Amino acid sequence: MKVSVVGVGYVGLVSAACLAEGGNHIVCVDKNQKKIEDLTAGKIPIYEPGLTEIVERNIAAGRLRFTTDLKDGIDNSLVTFIGVGTPSAADGSADISAVKAVAKAIAENMSDYHIVVTKSTVPVGTAKIVSDIISTNTEHPFDYVSNPEFLKEGSAVEDFMKPDRVVIGTTNPAVREIMKQLYAPFMRKSSRILFTDPASAEMTKYAANAMLATRISFMNELSGLCEKFGADIEDVRSGIGSDSRIGSAFLFAGLGYGGSCFPKDVKALAFMGDEQGCEMTIAKAVQQANYTQHERFAKKVLDYFKGKEPQTTLAVWGLAFKAKTDDVRESAAIYCVKKFVEAGFKVKAYDPEAISNAKKELGDSIEYCANSYDMLDSADALIIMTDWQEFRTPDFDLIKEKLCRPVIFDGRNLYDSRYLAKQGIEYHSIGRAAKD
Repeated sequence: MKVSVVGVGYVGLVSAACLAEGGNHIVCVDKNQKKIEDLTAGKIPIYEPGLTEIVERNIAAGRLRFTTDLKDGIDNSLVTFIGVGTPSAADGSADISAVKAVAKAIAENMSDYHIVVTKSTVPVGTAKIVSDIISTNTEHPFDYVSNPEFLKEGSAVEDFMKPDRVVIGTTNPAVREIMKQLYAPFMRKSSRILFTDPASAEMTKYAANAMLATRISFMNELSGLCEKFGADIEDVRSGIGSDSRIGSAFLFAGLGYGGSCFPKDVKALAFMGDEQGCEMTIAKAVQQANYTQHERFAKKVLDYFKGKEPQTTLAVWGLAFKAKTDDVRESAAIYCVKKFVEAGFKVKAYDPEAISNAKKELGDSIEYCANSYDMLDSADALIIMTDWQEFRTPDFDLIKEKLCRPVIFDGRNLYDSRYLAKQGIEYHSIGRAAKD
C-alpha cells in the first residue's frame, strides 16, 4: 500500500519505518529540511533500538523516502498519517495546533479521495475538528480515522511490529478493510485489531496512559508508607503482582514517571474533565503523587548531606527518563539534578545515550562524563537515576574503592540491600528499609 506520514518525530518515524518494513511504500514528510536531509542520509535523530537498521534497510529497498514536499506525499499515497507533536499547553490541555495545520495543508493538496489518519495523541473530539477543517478546505471526498499509537520508548519498534492491539476508530466499513490490510503484516499469529468510533479510540489512548501512570504513582506513594513502617516495597510488589486480577506490570517503585507521554496525557485528561464539568480527581492525584515522588527522592539526598553541600560531589548514573532512550523530557533525573545544583552540590553525570539532550536542559551547570567509573573519583555518593542495563550488575568493589565514602542512593531499586550491606556499602533505595 502507498502511505505518507506527516511529521517524522518519534511516533511518525517509527511508524513509517515499521510500515515500510511490512512491505508498504512510505513517503515521510516534514518541514524541517535538515532533518529530511539527515534521514535521507541514514542519520537518525533519536535513539531507539533497532530503528536505524530498519530505516537504512528500507531506504535501500526503495520503500522509504523523505521529503519536505507535502503534495508529493499526498499524490503518492492513499492514506496519510498525521504524526506531529501535541505538547502540553500552559493550561494542561493538549496543543493540537500542529495537527490542525497539517489537516488544512493535506486538504489543500488533495486531488482525489484520501484517507486521513491521526496517529498523534489528540484530545477526544479532535476527529470532528480535523474533519471539519478538511471538508472546509477541499471538495474531494475523504475519510477520517483515529489510530492512536501505543509505543513505549526503548521498545517502540517491537511494539509496532508485535502490537498488543491496534485501535482503529472509523465508522466506514470500507475504510476498516483498508486499515485492516495495512496492518495485516503485523497480525500473522492472530488479529488484534480493535475497531471502534473515533471518539472512543481517542479516549482509549488517554485512558491507557492514565491507568499505567496511576499504577506507577500508587506504588510510589506506597513506597513512602513502606519506609515509615519498615516494610519492603519489593516484597509488596511481588505479593500484589501475583494476583491475576492485578498482574505484575508497571508496579515498580522508583523516581516517578516521565517522558513525552504520561505527563502530558494525564494533564490533558484532567483538563478535558474540567472542560466538560466532569472532574478527573484520580488523574489529578496521580499528577501530584508523581511530583511528590521526584521531590521525596531528591530530599533524601539533600537531607543526608545537609550543611555540607558546597563540599559535596555527587556522581549521577542516568539522565534519561528511562532506559533504552535518549529522551529527557519530564525526566525525574533532570528534576533531581537541578535540585542538587540549586542546593550547591557539585554534580558529575553519565548516561550512555542522553548526554546531548541533557545538556539542553542543564547547560554547563554540571560535569558530563564519558565513563561511568572514572567519574566516581572524588565523589561522595553515587546516585542511580536510570535503570540502564549496564548499571544493574556493576563492579561494587571498584565503586567502593573510588568513592570518597561508600554511599549509594538508588532511585530504581536495582540492587540487593543485604548484599551491599555485606560489602560495606551504605545503601538508600525506594520503599525498603536498610538490611543488616
